Amino acid sequence: MLTRDIFRLLESWAPTGIAWDRDNVGLQIGSPDQPVRKTLVALDVTEGVIREAIRKRTDLVISHHPLYFHKPRTIRLDQRLGRLTAQIIEGKLSVYSLHTNLDYAHNGVSVALAEALELNDIGPLHSLPGHYQKVVVFVPVDFADSVMSAMSNEGAGAIGQYDECSFQIHGTGTFRPLQGAKPFIGTMGKRERVDEIRLEMIVPRWKTESVLTAMRKAHPYEEVAFDIYDLSNQSPQFGAGAIGTLRRSISLGKFLSGVKASLDARAVRYCGKLERKVSTVAVCGGSGGEYLEAAIGQKADVFLTADLRYHTFQECDDRLALVDAGHYETELPVLRKIASYLLAQAEVIRSKIQVIISQEKTNFIHTI
Repeated sequence: MLTRDIFRLLESWAPTGIAWDRDNVGLQIGSPDQPVRKTLVALDVTEGVIREAIRKRTDLVISHHPLYFHKPRTIRLDQRLGRLTAQIIEGKLSVYSLHTNLDYAHNGVSVALAEALELNDIGPLHSLPGHYQKVVVFVPVDFADSVMSAMSNEGAGAIGQYDECSFQIHGTGTFRPLQGAKPFIGTMGKRERVDEIRLEMIVPRWKTESVLTAMRKAHPYEEVAFDIYDLSNQSPQFGAGAIGTLRRSISLGKFLSGVKASLDARAVRYCGKLERKVSTVAVCGGSGGEYLEAAIGQKADVFLTADLRYHTFQECDDRLALVDAGHYETELPVLRKIASYLLAQAEVIRSKIQVIISQEKTNFIHTI
């Protein structure tokens, strides 16, 4: 298997197009054509992780946090990023990162966290808007099905558990071929009237170009008339955070003890009375303070995330219990999900690959 094959599998789960626009996801260093027999999955790319990858004879490191979160202007060997870059190149490794695209992907970081806390009936906390477009194309009636199928094969018309979703309206198209045209229908210089279908399909924004290419290839006309509309729809597939329920209602104090045990967290910060009853739990792996109102809106009893500011605790105003369990601790559970996903997908395509989870503790924050 080549690195590009692994990237394709990962991006079918967590498309790079849903990442935060200032994020830097995807191949950080290496070659898309490098053969891969063994890959190491880690939260961060550190010197310890690189040494582990080399010692265990891996070819690819898959990290959650990007090696280059900000694109470097220089690579200096006397600085941390330069040293890491040199070690990766000398070790003949490739590094690939899934960051906010894995945060927003279905079954991603926050779902892994929810599962680690043994929540049930897990659903999205906050669906993301603005990731879809609508493609509208005008097609001769006899070609509507073939054009729709071509677009669908490239990812258009997928809504939830349904595909090949479209809306079609009959109408009349007019055109007049001019000198030099090679019309599929019609005569030079004469206005033509053709029975056509207005075909509408929703498309993930990052798939629009490939959908248009397939549409043009299947369309009989020399010049294809089509429109593209930006949509504000919330995504049924991609979102931030997760929400679920405990098997039974428990006190906040007992919930916090369970959090520390499940996430191997030495300490947590919280607000709320310890005797408060907790049943519905909202979570967001990593920095999720911005989703406090979403958790309150979904009537969660407690919202667990990380990197919370003093004033976020203040803004909570006892509307729910608020817990900061640590950035590292709330994201670490996703490593097992990445590894199991890759192994399952490799089995589907009958490809052999070893996937191991890093044993290096990369948490830079310590508590006493």
